[in-house]
Amino acid sequence: MGMIGGSLEAFIGAVHRRGAALDGEIELVCGAFSSDPAKSKATGEALYLSPDRVYGSFEEMILAEKALPEGERMDFVSIVTPNHVHFPAAKMALENGFHVVSDKPATLNSAEAYLLKDIVEKSGLIYALTHNYTGYPMVKEARALIKAGAIGKIRKVIVEYPQGWLAQLVEATGQKQAAWRTDPSRSGAAGGVGDIGTHAENLAEYITGLKITEICADLTIFVEGRQLDDDANMLLRFDNGAKGILHNSQICNGEENDLNIRVYGEFGGLKWKQMEPNTLVLTNQENGSRIIRTGVGNLSKAAQAHTRQPAGHPEGYIETFANIYRNFTYALRARWGEEAQKNATGGLNGESANPSGYDPEIHDFMGIEEGLRGMVFIDTVLKSNAAGAVWTKMEV
Repeated sequence: MGMIGGSLEAFIGAVHRRGAALDGEIELVCGAFSSDPAKSKATGEALYLSPDRVYGSFEEMILAEKALPEGERMDFVSIVTPNHVHFPAAKMALENGFHVVSDKPATLNSAEAYLLKDIVEKSGLIYALTHNYTGYPMVKEARALIKAGAIGKIRKVIVEYPQGWLAQLVEATGQKQAAWRTDPSRSGAAGGVGDIGTHAENLAEYITGLKITEICADLTIFVEGRQLDDDANMLLRFDNGAKGILHNSQICNGEENDLNIRVYGEFGGLKWKQMEPNTLVLTNQENGSRIIRTGVGNLSKAAQAHTRQPAGHPEGYIETFANIYRNFTYALRARWGEEAQKNATGGLNGESANPSGYDPEIHDFMGIEEGLRGMVFIDTVLKSNAAGAVWTKMEV
């Protein structure tokens, strides 16, 4: 793996590195860790990388790595920068033959997302987007239960993502994470909607299997002096006729990272909270509630495949990234196996070489399709809000 962004000052870069390293499948071999070459060099030294594999820009890294022999160069890049770098870095990597793992959102705006989708498809390479909350075992179980009809046709979806860390104008104090997330040139046209609202949107669509078709959105900037939204309240319509509510906020004073979702159908409901990730609650009006726990009982194959700890040991945030990176490496190994078999035989004969046992239905991860939907979601929310909180179609 080569990394773009993620200097010693960054938050999410270290999370990606830990997640990628957890299974021993991925080795960090190079990086352009900052737009400041001195910071990139210092990060490379702290990570014990060879100095000649630490670069001053992602452009330099991609071209230098491409020039190395195939067995020595990086196999893929991990992009963990502020949003405005996601597209140019992914574009150059793909066009030079490197697979991509990117932090979300996929791009700075939807125009870039449409272009990136074309680039991914033309390249034939693998692109993964780290909507990490889809990596929790109980999120997989909720999705499997709904797909199996456990709660019947879905009627109502409520998804919430309250935080409190931006309750004051902390970006004015030099706080790095707040500074870029509230800067339109680096974050994009949305603040909290782009940063955490896209997680809520993705989680709702992933668990339910439904698509949002219309949005009525009301955005607010509560903190004086801030440039981008810090609070959002939305009504949703889904493609099966279900209705929904989505709220994301970064000014809910005292809140930590309380992403949670409730889904109600004809026969029952499901509840899951990110801050208590090992627990999924299946509700029913006649029979009461059933508590489902990670590692206990007859869980779905997908939940089992993403469970790393024995029952009673919390599955954590780092593990969600590890699950995505592991699934990505499974997809890479399956791809390499197919390519090797084609080269050896002139075509695929029987089952393709797949040493990882990769099953795309079980070992899934978000890709460019979900990335594009996230960017169109942002556009639709902004359009609805600008028109006075009116129903606006989400058209991808």
